[in-house]
Amino acid sequence: MRVLVLFAHPVEDSYQAALHQTVVDALKTKGHEVDDCDLYAEGFDPTLSRDERIAYHDLDCNQDPVKTYVERLEAADALVLVYPVWNFGYPAILKGFFDRVFLPGVSFKMVDGKVQPCLHNITKVTTVATYGGSRLRTFLVGDPPRKCVMRVLRAIVKPAARMRYLAHYDMNRSTQQSRAAFLAYVAAEMRGF
Repeated sequence: MRVLVLFAHPVEDSYQAALHQTVVDALKTKGHEVDDCDLYAEGFDPTLSRDERIAYHDLDCNQDPVKTYVERLEAADALVLVYPVWNFGYPAILKGFFDRVFLPGVSFKMVDGKVQPCLHNITKVTTVATYGGSRLRTFLVGDPPRKCVMRVLRAIVKPAARMRYLAHYDMNRSTQQSRAAFLAYVAAEMRGF
């Protein structure tokens, strides 16, 4: 299976980077073909420009500025997102990826004024996220990142695609043991991918 891993963290020796490496290593060990997209390392520009917004619904040219990323997404059978939750949302670089790459004609099409999902090549989505806040605090604000993955992404990928959301909460008070346990959990999940 060809897996596109989207990684969004600017610090190469962070705990998030260790999670990312664990994901990539486990997927490769399992025999998957991994397209490892480190958005920061690749210098991805998350800003949707004025010209891109104007051409947003023009299927003849809307993909041009991000063509290689669109090709990578369309070549994938599965998607794994690895990111920290900041201010109860995606890091800006990952949000910008969705804004710029999940375009009309890529992740959805407009049919008679209605959105029709079309990213049906993606049959599995797994998220590996870390939260600074506790699970209770996250629950009380509605856990927007989880909803964005489990509801919005679910709506545009292949119907009945397998969806997994792995989260380490309360990173602000995490311990070496809790971080090691979550790394082991992620490795086991990815080996079973």
